[in-house]
Amino acid sequence: MDKESFVGQIADIDKDFPQWYTDVVLKTKLVDYGPVKGTMVIRPYGYAVWELIQSELDKRFKATGHSNAYFPLLIPMSYFQKEAEHVEGFAPEVAVVTHAGGEELAEPLAIRPTSETMFGSMYSKWLQSYRDLPIKINQWCNVMRWEKTTRPFLRSSEFLWQEGHTAHATAEEAMEETMTMLGVYKEFAENVLAIPVITGRKTEKEKFAGGLATYGMEAMMKDGKSLQAGTSHYFGQNFAKAFDIKFLDKDGSQKYAYTSSWGVSTRLIGAIIMTHGDSRGLAFPPKVAPVQAVIIPIAAKKGGVNEACLALKEKLAGLGIRVEFDCSDNSPGWKFNEWEMKGVPLRIEIGPRDLENGKAVIFRRDTLEKAEYPIDGIEKTVCELLDTVQSDMLEAARKRRDERITCAKDLAGILAGVEGGKFVKAGWCGARECEDKVKEETAATARVFAEGETAEKCAVCGKKARHVIIFARAY
Repeated sequence: MDKESFVGQIADIDKDFPQWYTDVVLKTKLVDYGPVKGTMVIRPYGYAVWELIQSELDKRFKATGHSNAYFPLLIPMSYFQKEAEHVEGFAPEVAVVTHAGGEELAEPLAIRPTSETMFGSMYSKWLQSYRDLPIKINQWCNVMRWEKTTRPFLRSSEFLWQEGHTAHATAEEAMEETMTMLGVYKEFAENVLAIPVITGRKTEKEKFAGGLATYGMEAMMKDGKSLQAGTSHYFGQNFAKAFDIKFLDKDGSQKYAYTSSWGVSTRLIGAIIMTHGDSRGLAFPPKVAPVQAVIIPIAAKKGGVNEACLALKEKLAGLGIRVEFDCSDNSPGWKFNEWEMKGVPLRIEIGPRDLENGKAVIFRRDTLEKAEYPIDGIEKTVCELLDTVQSDMLEAARKRRDERITCAKDLAGILAGVEGGKFVKAGWCGARECEDKVKEETAATARVFAEGETAEKCAVCGKKARHVIIFARAY
């Protein structure tokens, strides 16, 4: 199968980005559709990516003093009534269990859309004294939000995530936690996923329901849209008062705790696909590639080629590299196309001539470049190349993003910017009406504040600007 016909199996990335995305996630066997509308089956290749994300993040959570636990999937509906803004924000997405065991339940149970209420109820039991603080717990779990429009990984009715929930003695400590975890997410996104992100505070309209402040991590996809890749929330005492999370302080008085929460989800897999993928399919950064290198034999039955490939596989695996030796009876060309579509960072080609010359060919998925390297010591070369590919993919994504950030002084400028697939910085007076008008006129939303930047006038009403906002169309 030649390159042109093989790539023809996926839509043109430049002409139909949404269809390209759907084709790629299905044809590379990352995911399949579940039997219930809006659900997905994460296949082994896709789940391997999630396992790598989990592993890297979990190390970072534990290094910052957090412990893992697990909380129930079913939440009494009465819990959601305790924080009015929270229940209002999630009500349209909540799936409710009303019958079980053939009988109607005395109280309906929500299938977990998020767990602030469950954590709050337990923290109110566990917290007695200032000596119990801080409480810093994370859970890896599934959640359900009854979405009307769904797309695998990006927005599905059920998805996997982690949610951290913490309680602190002071507002300063809770805010420090909020910002620390935002920083953890940013470092992870850039150094592991090779995705440059912009972090900052969300507007009141875009913040988490029930929170005092939400901080987001925004990533630019190849079509110029923004993807909210993670959030960190400062709740103040809102949930503490709703769930009676109090403690006896050093001065002998009862005080409400200050809480925070933060989370990322399998949406990150969608972010990887749409940041790095191209007309040939996926392109994984090495740190989250299920397969980091694939060895392809050329004329496999000649001159000890298979034996050399197998020996190399064992050496690379011994160094902790996730490596495959494709000894199937498919043609080399078919294998090249298949593994390119699956996004494997490095392809190593070994044939009889290569063995005679003491060299092997290595292909880089990110740059589509081939080069010859000595077989002697090639395992060191592979390790070095994986590091190079990782850093080069981040820089390429950062350059692409930075070239597509623009400024606008009016609504027409915002519209032109987002129509051109760009992030747009514009002045904002702070009025909700102006924020709403941007969305109405341009289909763009306020992503985060551009901290430290100033503008003279609001791009909508022309009044004095109080902030600079980054506007973009978003997933």
